[in-house]
Parts: sequence; C-alpha cells; structure tokens
Amino acid sequence: MTLEYQAVDVDNHYYEPVDSFTRHLPKEFKRRGVQMVQDGKRTLALMGGRVNQFIPNPTFDPIIEPGCLDLLFRGEIPEGVDPASLMKVDRMANHPEYQNRDARVKVLDRQNIETCFMLPTFACGVEEALKDDIEATMVSVHAFNLWLDEDWGFDRPDHRILSAPIISLADPEKAVQEVEFVLERGAKMVLVRPAPVPGVVKPRSLGDPLHDPVWARLAEAGVPVGFHLSDSGYLAIAALWGGQATFEGFGKKDPLDQILLDDRAIHDTIASMIVHQVFTRHPNLKVASIENGSYFVYRLIKRLKKSANTAPYHYKEDPVEQLRNHVWIAPYYEDDVKLLADTIGVDKILFGSDWPHGEGLADPMTFTADIPQFPEFSAEDTRKVMRDNALNLIGATVRATV
Repeated sequence: MTLEYQAVDVDNHYYEPVDSFTRHLPKEFKRRGVQMVQDGKRTLALMGGRVNQFIPNPTFDPIIEPGCLDLLFRGEIPEGVDPASLMKVDRMANHPEYQNRDARVKVLDRQNIETCFMLPTFACGVEEALKDDIEATMVSVHAFNLWLDEDWGFDRPDHRILSAPIISLADPEKAVQEVEFVLERGAKMVLVRPAPVPGVVKPRSLGDPLHDPVWARLAEAGVPVGFHLSDSGYLAIAALWGGQATFEGFGKKDPLDQILLDDRAIHDTIASMIVHQVFTRHPNLKVASIENGSYFVYRLIKRLKKSANTAPYHYKEDPVEQLRNHVWIAPYYEDDVKLLADTIGVDKILFGSDWPHGEGLADPMTFTADIPQFPEFSAEDTRKVMRDNALNLIGATVRATV
C-alpha cells in the first residue's frame, strides 16, 4: 500500500555509544553505575560491578541488519533452515544513521516517515541490573537523559525525532525531579520500565500512591508514558522452573522461558495501573505499550472483567473501559490488527516498525502490506493507525493535508 501522506513511527531505535551512561556520570558513581571495560579484544558492560549480558556486544560493532530475523518472528522459517543462519551483520561505520541524528533524518525522508519516536536499545537492560542500588539507578538514569538530549534531543524545531527519556520510579522524590527536568527540555513522551518498582524494603506496584506526583505531572503536561519491552526482571519466574535467572541478548535459550514469560510483564504492568486506580486518580494520563505485541490485551480484558464481577466495590470506573480510554497499543506486524481494532477501537492502535532492529521491519512502510487484515480497514482507519493516532497520543495537531 502506497500512502499519500507521511507516517509516524512510534518504535524507532538508536544504538547507544559506549559513553551514553558514562559521559555525564559523576565520578563517585563510576563503579556503581555502568562501566565499559576491555577484556582482550572484547568490550564488556559492567553494571553495579557485575558483567551484564543484556547486550553482549555493547559497541554494537558489528551490528545486525534491519529485518533480517523477519522469518523467525513470523514463524515462517523453511524446513531444514537453521534459524541462526538468518542473522546478518554489517559494520557500524556503514550506518551513521544508527548513532547520528542528522543522518537518521535523511533516512526518515527516504522511508516516508515524518516523525519517529526514538527509543533505547542498551538502556532497556540497565534498571534491572542496578535495581539493588537505587541511588546509582537514579544518578545513572539522569546521566543517560543528559546524553540523550545532547546527542538526539528530546524534541527539536523540526519535530522529526522525538527521543523518549527514561524515568525511574525507584526513588519517588527524585523521579518527580527527573520528570520536571525532561519536561523543561521539551520531552514529548517518557519511558517507564514495565516492571515492579524497586524499593528499599520491597518492590512496589506502579499504582502505588507514592508515584502519584509523577503521574499527575505527566497528565498535566499531556505527556504520555511509554512502556517498551525491557528487562523487567521476569526471568526470576523462569528460574523457579529451573531456567536462567538473568537476561542474555543472544545464545540458545530454553523454549520454556518464552512460554512462561512472553508478554507477562506488560500484562501485569497495565493491570497494576488499572487495578490500583492510577487512571481513576489521573483521568488525563495516557500510556502506550510499544514492542510488547497485542495478545496480552485479550487475556487482560478477561481477567479485568472477572475482577470487576468479584470485587465491584473496588472499581470506581469500569476497568475494561479504563483500558480502552487510556492505553494505546503498538502491535507486532504479525498480530491480528483487525481483531485488536474490534476490541479496543482503531483509535488506540499505533504503527511501530522497530527499525533498525533485526526482529523489526527492514522497510517500515511495508507494515500495511504485511498485515493481512489491512484490506478490511478503510483508508481513514489506515491513516489513523499509520499517523493520526500517534499524533493524538502526544497531543499534536493532526494535519489533514499532509
């Protein structure tokens, strides 16, 4: 499908340089935050003094080619083909657009994308690794946000790239300060890890009233919260079944881990926001689930209905309606998008390509062609998914002539 307008892609990524967490990190936190160390020819990432394998090669050189794992994620690998053979790599030097804003804007022009939401890669594993040191977590996140605004900009006058800073809720007071900092610098979206919030005594729900000042400020500013696939610490569940307790980006894995975990973290995250009344207390707050798929929605709706039936006294607003009113979903391209539209409304569906990750789309604009249900969408609904819904999410004006 050729679009007569430019799209808005809510799931684009950069590849962080090795100093993204260290460039602005205070010296006294050098050993408590993220460190890059040499082990022969290899660069290793130490987090909290321990080697972390969330990204086995933190230099991202060589780097996987966009979309090369497409067949794997579609479940369409030809018989007899080794999945590992699908992996293709190139040198980082050949792709300045992965780490340079000006080069990336030129790529957006070629891809017919007006605006993209720019999201982390390496940083998606840092909060889990530092969760036992809350002070180091907060300082590291702030250092990262300084780097992000410096290299990419939360938002610049051309509005082509909206880079989402990270907000950690581990220290509620400092979290509010970080929100004020990124809002002052023009952030149009923030990322919160889809996971229980680390605490000194015990973890907390995202719906704990301790976090209300953050939700209130974001709601007031009209800035949505993005929940992007991250290391949410859920491998602790796999470990209960004899699996591995720490995340590793590559390598052979026990298939049971995926079955046990899959989209459990985002399911529980949205459940915590609804059941613990975040949207009831902050009716203007908007959240988006990005790169978590959409099949969790159906299980969550079933469970919310059951909860409302068994504990009607708990809810001041229908929990399923809270989901439909406050949550936007960026489905995987292999998902049944028509079913999702019928379930939560087409106005809440977002286009995300995951470019330039290997599991994403090599060409973001094939999103409509790759979804077999799209012929059932009207031109107006297709435009909503590919552009207008994302603009509505961030409170931008939808221009009918573009």
